[in-house]
This record gives sequence, C-alpha cells and structure tokens, in this order.
Amino acid sequence: MIKLSEISTKPPKGADKDDIKKATKEMTKEIAELVETMFAEKKHSLLVVVQGMDSSGKDGSTQNVFKYCSPSMVSAKAFGKPSDEEFAHDFLWRVHKHAPEKGKVQIFIRSHYEDILIQRVHKWIDEDRVDARMDAINAWERLLEADNNTTVLKFYLHLSYERQGEKLQERIDDPEKNWKHNPGDWEERKLWDEYRRCYEDCINRSAIPWIITPVDSRSYRNYFIAKKVLETLRSFNMKKPTLQDAE
Repeated sequence: MIKLSEISTKPPKGADKDDIKKATKEMTKEIAELVETMFAEKKHSLLVVVQGMDSSGKDGSTQNVFKYCSPSMVSAKAFGKPSDEEFAHDFLWRVHKHAPEKGKVQIFIRSHYEDILIQRVHKWIDEDRVDARMDAINAWERLLEADNNTTVLKFYLHLSYERQGEKLQERIDDPEKNWKHNPGDWEERKLWDEYRRCYEDCINRSAIPWIITPVDSRSYRNYFIAKKVLETLRSFNMKKPTLQDAE
C-alpha cells in the first residue's frame, strides 16, 4: 500500500545538480536514438502518462526528456475539460483515439485519470461511478499492453504543498511566467488534501503500477523520468531492420 505522505518529494541527499543535469543530457540523447529504433522496427509502442497537482511540471518534464526526439515519432496530448462532443460519449472515447500506434511514443499530459480525480474531488460523480471507471481504466490499459504491445509508463509527479505554493507565486511575480497564471489554481489548492486522497486511492487500485516521481527539484525530476524511460526502451531489445531482414 503506497502512502504518499511517507515518500519524499525531494532528491536524495548528496545529489549533485551539475552531475544530474549532465547525466540527464546523456540519457535523453540515448532515448532519442532508441525512439528512432522503435519507430523503424515498429514492434513496440510506449504510452507515457504524467499526472500531478497543478504546477508539478507535467509539460516541463516531458519537454526535457524527449527534447532530442523527432516530432514525427513522439506526440503529446493534453487533456483538459471535455468538449460537448466528448461529454456525449463514454469517458474513454476521447482517450482511446490517442493511444500510440506501433513504433511511436504518445505522451498524455493529464489523462483518463482526470475523470476519477477532478470529478471525484468535486463530487460530480458518485463512488459507484468511480469504481466502474477504475475497472474500465485497468481493463483499457491491459488491452493496450496485450493487443498492441504498448508499454504504459505512469508517472505521478509528487510535489510538496510548500513547493506548489512557490511555483504558483512565480507565475504572478515573474513576467515571463504570467501567461501560466490561473486564479483557479489557487482555488484548487484549497482542496489539496482531497486531491491527495483521491490520487493515493487510484494509485493503489491501478493494475499497472504508478511510478512515484519526486519533483520539488526540476533537475532531479527530469533525471528520474529520463532514467525510467531509458530503462524501459532498453528492455525492448530493439534493432533497426536491414535489407537482409526484408529478404
């Protein structure tokens, strides 16, 4: 049983920022090489889900980890409030069409889990609907793995309450970040404890494990995610097809 309150949001003691940045750069370059191999081989696909509280670094982390990858091989989809058309379908309808095809990486900035997080926190759905949706999510993720050889990596960006406050304030104080400011984020911050409870519950009920990612330090956050992605891509044991393979 995972208890988020028992997991640090900070990097390990003694972690050197310069060493971390150097290692991250090396890993992200290898990630790009392996993504190209995956694209050429077309046997595997990778779905990377990033979820977390407001200002936990969902965009920044994925930009850094996949910065050297070709945009023809990596796509990102940010899930916000459903449109009227999306509301008229089942909650997974808008998600399934963005599942990655073989050979590609798909990033979800927020995801299908929004429908058992924000909707649950605000009591827009009842607990029976939460249970049904959790079962559907587990079945859908298993389907991707079993039917399309898709590996699902789910990162929970584990941010402290204090650090979130600092980052939200930066959006007010720094003119370069003013565009990120949303007064609604401060209102959602008042529901911190309820969001944490709902996150913890869905993490513990997931068939495919979540990777709890400490994100109070941007550099360590990027390093941590890059390391997990690289380990996963290496595990595919891929090779680029040759003309001899086609004979």
